Amino acid sequence: MESTRRSVAEAAGLVWHAGRVRAAGLILLTLVQSGLPVTVAWLTKFVIDALVARAPLSELIVPLVSLVAVGVAVAALPQVALYLGNEMGRQVSLHALDRLYVAMERFVGLAPFETPAFLDRLRLAAQGGSMARSLVTSAFELARTALTLAGFVASVVLISPAMAGVVLVAGIPALIAQVALARRRARMIWDIAPVQRRELFYTHLLGSVAAAKEVRLFGLGPFLRRRMLNERGISQDAERAMDRRDLSVQSGLELLGALIAGGGLVWAVIAAGAGTLTVGDVSMFIAAVAGLQGGLAGLVNGIARTHQQLLLFSHYADIVHSPPDLPLAAEPAPAGPLRTGVELRDVWFRYADDLPWVLRGVTLTIPYGQALAVVGLNGAGKSTLAKLLCRFYDPVQGSIHWDGVDLRDLDPADLRARLGAVFQDHMTYDFSARDNIAVGDLSAIDDLDRIRTAAVNAGVDEAISELPDGYDTALTRMFVLSLKPAKRPPTGVTLSGGQWQRVALARAFLRDHADFMILDEPSSGLDPAAEHDVHLRMRRYRADRTSLLISHRLNAVRAADVIAVLEDGVVAELGGHDELMAADGLYAHMFRLQASGYHHPPPLPTLDLDPGT
Repeated sequence: MESTRRSVAEAAGLVWHAGRVRAAGLILLTLVQSGLPVTVAWLTKFVIDALVARAPLSELIVPLVSLVAVGVAVAALPQVALYLGNEMGRQVSLHALDRLYVAMERFVGLAPFETPAFLDRLRLAAQGGSMARSLVTSAFELARTALTLAGFVASVVLISPAMAGVVLVAGIPALIAQVALARRRARMIWDIAPVQRRELFYTHLLGSVAAAKEVRLFGLGPFLRRRMLNERGISQDAERAMDRRDLSVQSGLELLGALIAGGGLVWAVIAAGAGTLTVGDVSMFIAAVAGLQGGLAGLVNGIARTHQQLLLFSHYADIVHSPPDLPLAAEPAPAGPLRTGVELRDVWFRYADDLPWVLRGVTLTIPYGQALAVVGLNGAGKSTLAKLLCRFYDPVQGSIHWDGVDLRDLDPADLRARLGAVFQDHMTYDFSARDNIAVGDLSAIDDLDRIRTAAVNAGVDEAISELPDGYDTALTRMFVLSLKPAKRPPTGVTLSGGQWQRVALARAFLRDHADFMILDEPSSGLDPAAEHDVHLRMRRYRADRTSLLISHRLNAVRAADVIAVLEDGVVAELGGHDELMAADGLYAHMFRLQASGYHHPPPLPTLDLDPGT
């Protein structure tokens, strides 16, 4: 119930924001339209009674002219209402989408985006704009139907209070049944949300170039088709079961309505034969009962439909009103320029309570102006360390400090404004080359000189300049970016993995004011020459900057001031390259193993393989 109230308040707020004038206009039109059917029924009664009584033409002029005027209104007003409703719906949809984006910015970390239930809710919330638009339409239709119904109820009561009571009482089980169906359908939509989101995965495979290579090479088409059809079958089975329930309930309600209408018609004919009702009264009664039943059915269906929409809209309202996923300081301390360094104090972390520890009591200091390299085997916690320093997560135990201040006491946006980063899983945006670099610092989006300088420093300026439209070239073949409306938009291009790596590096270089640089596998996917070039560029850029360097390429980190070796979530070794080599521990073993591959291949290990595999 609380969720429904919040959904109603949220939807009302969206309508209010969309424009009070439009809302007032729709309310006025709703009032007028609701009275038109009842007015037509009464005017028709007057005309028929006048004709039967052979009244003079002068007595028919007013009701006839009124009928014509009402007919014109019946024909014209729905179109006006449709236009106003669509315009309000567009504004509501736009504002709903904007509020959703603003709400998503409140999520400080990454944990919600790794939770299937949250992603299911988010997919439904993303439809909040269209849901809000439908709610607006349904609300005004519901109001119009209710007012029309009230008019017909009054009309039937004047002729037969008993018949009005029968029709109204018959609407009670219809209302209960329809609301129950609405709740079941809303629940069904939520239950199949994971399956439908899974369908999006298969849809993505259809249009993904990266997937297309393996799909064709490995002959995965039939396999993926079977999986996709199975997923679709699960959702369709649930929808089919719901439709069957709808069919049985709706058929029963329609039969009940037909029996009541038939009984009322028989009563009206008998009453007219006995002289209790006039011919006009019979006409009025038939129209009123039909209108009453139709209005009641519309009202019941409208209530049920609106209830279902509110239940689905609640996912939008839940997201919009969700608190931040990480605690925020009531009065955050300013994240000033780094002066002394970054310190990790006994940091423990795991991604969920039922998962193993990734970091187990890590204590490290990164002094100002120095470079700390973190190396280790896969799964040792290197990238997790980078995520914690960006405050995408908080330590389960321990703390991380910026110039002695706990990151949890800083404004996350303020902290991140002082960070630069190149992630191993960097984004490849379906934007222009200019925008793909500018996302590193949006203040430079209109400053091509700054963007080009960053590209030059990353060694990708020449490659971008040779593209068909230079920095305005779309780096995608999935979409057409209308960058030059005067001519047909050009087809976009795709970059190589190494070129994308340099674009990501240019984003970091664009943020030249950053105090702390995080480089997580910045040269993965590069050939040896490109890797050497990139590390030289990064070394120049890191000069006099505080930085964290994560890499599997140990030759790339040997120049770091300090090297930390992570093993099983703890700092197993700490020191400079020469010091660690002299210690002849894990670092020395990994370094020699990598180096030996450039001189002579190490012997292959003997594996006990099953001949049948």
